[in-house]
Amino acid sequence: MVPFGFTPDDGDDASNRENLEAMMRQMQEQIQKQFEQLGINGAAGFPFLGFGAGSQEALPLAPVRDTGKKFVSAQGSQPLGTNDVTAVNNACEIADIWLNEATDFPATSSSAPRAISRLDWIDETLPGWQATMEPLATGLSTAISRLLEEAMNSAGSEQEEALAAAPIGAIAGLLRTFIGSMIATQLGQAIGGIATTAIGAHDAGLPILEPARSLLIPENIENWGADTEIAKTEIYLFHALREGAIARLFEHNPWIVSYIRSAIVAYGAGIKIDLDAIQRQAEEAMQGFNPENNPGMNEESFTIALDSGIFTPEETPAQREALSKLETVLALVDGWADEVATLAAGDRIPSITALRELQRRKRATSAPSQQLFKTMLGLEVSPKLAREASAFWSRIRELKGTSARDQIWSGILPSATELLAPDLFLASSEIPDDLSGLI
Repeated sequence: MVPFGFTPDDGDDASNRENLEAMMRQMQEQIQKQFEQLGINGAAGFPFLGFGAGSQEALPLAPVRDTGKKFVSAQGSQPLGTNDVTAVNNACEIADIWLNEATDFPATSSSAPRAISRLDWIDETLPGWQATMEPLATGLSTAISRLLEEAMNSAGSEQEEALAAAPIGAIAGLLRTFIGSMIATQLGQAIGGIATTAIGAHDAGLPILEPARSLLIPENIENWGADTEIAKTEIYLFHALREGAIARLFEHNPWIVSYIRSAIVAYGAGIKIDLDAIQRQAEEAMQGFNPENNPGMNEESFTIALDSGIFTPEETPAQREALSKLETVLALVDGWADEVATLAAGDRIPSITALRELQRRKRATSAPSQQLFKTMLGLEVSPKLAREASAFWSRIRELKGTSARDQIWSGILPSATELLAPDLFLASSEIPDDLSGLI
């Protein structure tokens, strides 16, 4: 049996090592070629190891940026014009005044520009994407290390000799780098797609901008309202209200950022790798391998895609709990923004009902953020849950007022089932005036 699916099982140690190193160089060349076909600089975007030395980044930024910008460039990105900047600034200034009446959370402190192009949006949000999604890459790297340890501990005497002759550290490093780059490429494609349709920095409901502030893409706002007869000023105000509300929420409740990221960390920590699948693919790839002329090799020989099932974990109960936690908090953020923006608009935006319905339809059919979570986490954020969250926040305000509604963010958040019963949630979370019966 071929140990771990990578080490040749015949020949002397020196020959084994030479064949292995030749095979790994071939892997590197094939991977690099595939990245270059995507328009990514292989040398900069994929830090090849050279057997021992290499990048320790679990999620390298270069391929994320390069892939995202290549995607956006293919779709087109218009430069900002004076009218764009004016429209966004005017909408945000008005939105800040109206939001002061609809939430206790004050305006954000940042004075940075609020209008941005698609390409610049990627640069602005990239550190936030890395911080948010890096636990997935870390989880896979940890799983690889664990996998190699298990392989060495369970090896027989002959396998031990073969493993001892192989550069295990180099194999582990190459795999970690490969997986990090694969995740980076997938993330780059996802955020490139988001950049072409996202209205602002917080369209996905994720804390990807630090410090939090309103950031809008005029080109996407124009496209969003292209098929409607709603006044452009109303469309800009509607999105400025939503963007400003979420920015306030994140800036004044930093624990929510940790809460969201901890759910992703919990999911990443449960990742396991299918050793049998890796071994099968490696053995298939090695069939007919010759270091001198490489017969039978092709561009797909060592392509290990995350969505192929090899690195896709069988979800544990803890991971399912983490995904449920993430889906619920994202729905709560979206629903709260909808409730606050609607309250702030009042009767000052005549088309507010039509705008809300259009927003819901677009999210239900083509929200790039949904594709991001489906690709990276297997999570499908339900538009229905977001509607239930909006109704929940509205009911809390009707019963207790805006201050009580916003104070919920400083306590225990409702579960998905409690969204349907805001009255019961309030009853269970309130402390009675008379505690004598509890003693």
